[in-house]
Amino acid sequence: MTLPHERFRAVMEVERFLMALVDPSVTPRVPSTVRRRAALLLRHYPTLFDIERMADVAPDILKKEW
Repeated sequence: MTLPHERFRAVMEVERFLMALVDPSVTPRVPSTVRRRAALLLRHYPTLFDIERMADVAPDILKKEW
């Protein structure tokens, strides 16, 4: 069973992962199609503010760790 704070951390880690995929200096051997897809997903990815707001509204689903 996933706990709310684990889910929050996972959402934050997915953003870091997508950002790494977009940056060729971090992930040099990623195909351009994957890089473009990651960039498109990041365009609409929730900001930290959005994620924290969701955690405030639904702490049973997302819970801030800090």
